[in-house]
Amino acid sequence: VVTTYCPANNEPIASVRQASLEDYEETVKKAKEAWKVWADIPAPKRGEIVRQIGDALRQKIKVLGSLVSLEMGKIFVEGVGEVQEYVDVCDYAVGLSRMIGGPILPSERPGHALIEQWNPVGLVGIITAFNFPVAVYGWNSAIAMICGNACLWKGAPTTSLISVAVTKIIAKVLEDNRVPGAVCSLVCGGADIGTAMARDERMDLLSFTGSTKVGKQVALMVQERFGRSLLELGGNNAIIVFEDADLNLVIPSALFAAVGTAGQRCTTARRLFLHESIHDEVVAKLAKAYAQVRIGDPWDSDTLYGPLHTKEAVKMFLDAVEQAKQQGGSVVCGGKVINRPGNYVEPTIVTGLPHNAPIVHTETFAPILYVLKFKEEEEVFAWNNEVKQGLSSSIFTKDLGRIFRWLGPKGSDCGIVNVNIPTSGAEIGGAFGGEKHTGGGRESGSDSWKLYMRRSTCTINYSKNLPLAQGIKFQ
Repeated sequence: VVTTYCPANNEPIASVRQASLEDYEETVKKAKEAWKVWADIPAPKRGEIVRQIGDALRQKIKVLGSLVSLEMGKIFVEGVGEVQEYVDVCDYAVGLSRMIGGPILPSERPGHALIEQWNPVGLVGIITAFNFPVAVYGWNSAIAMICGNACLWKGAPTTSLISVAVTKIIAKVLEDNRVPGAVCSLVCGGADIGTAMARDERMDLLSFTGSTKVGKQVALMVQERFGRSLLELGGNNAIIVFEDADLNLVIPSALFAAVGTAGQRCTTARRLFLHESIHDEVVAKLAKAYAQVRIGDPWDSDTLYGPLHTKEAVKMFLDAVEQAKQQGGSVVCGGKVINRPGNYVEPTIVTGLPHNAPIVHTETFAPILYVLKFKEEEEVFAWNNEVKQGLSSSIFTKDLGRIFRWLGPKGSDCGIVNVNIPTSGAEIGGAFGGEKHTGGGRESGSDSWKLYMRRSTCTINYSKNLPLAQGIKFQ
């Protein structure tokens, strides 16, 4: 049994029974059986059921958003926004259910047809993190379901109540449609369950969202059995502000990207590169904006900034601030724990560090923004790319040539490359994910659906002859 706590006051919320390995085994068997039913349902009908799941979530959006605030700690509007993201992905998946498929290709042989057939992989394991306890499961499950897969979810142990609530809503919709609830199964558990999923050959795809360190372990276990994995790992994201930037866009963008979700998004801005000619002005304006951030209980509609998720996160924050000071950084604002119940820390700006300081190259899941000076476009593009992760990035400029250089082969090496907007707050219609130590996986929009399916190239001979490819004669 694991007790979950409210990050705003560290009071216990609920005790949730964790699955044993025997429970896990039983759940996998039921999910595999349920898949046989689900795979036989036509894709547009599967899409209709996913639409109903979206509607059921829409009806409970405020209560689920409140639960996210209570158990994860993010502010209420972000909690509601996260459920809305799941709803949006359901709506997107409905249309996708009538569009997935492959091309009919021209065959070089007379009387032959060459087609590409896409089929579901089977059982998709989904391991999600505490910071998006609803949305990340939604990205994966809605798309996986319309593709014809069953899902097995393991959420973060610290947000178990949210996992249970979401699963109950989905199960009711499935059962109302006379489909086994096990199509979307849940196992609450820790590393033992995660390891079992990674090593289990019955897991046809394992989608893992979490730290780079654990993601590497998961990837190796899956690869050892020649399995398929989808990795969404860390990000050390940068905003670059050139001298021609519109500061009316820069300040709110940097504030949202660095302070939103108390710095606990994988797309949070952790590095802010400022052209030396505007450095001091932007730092002063940003510090003033930081001072106006409304800190409070996450479920209070007036609050903009809530607590960190755990006490351990507070310690990591303090350690990072100390390291930044030791490496030559100056704390412009923040840097301390807030004297109130819960896991509250001050949103923090640090200046004066070199671009390659060890702490700048370390992803700390906390609201610390390292502000760094640059002179030339070429050097700052290189600095953007020099960290291990490659998730999100953004520049602020009006120079059209620079924008296209940024988007091009010598620009940002990230999976998300923005212009004049924050690093965080991605839309569901695009593929979400990053390169290098971010893992290379893609979820949600564009052609991410292909990761949840297997492709077969099919050649059909409808003639009475047997011509061979490449004109080979075998007689």
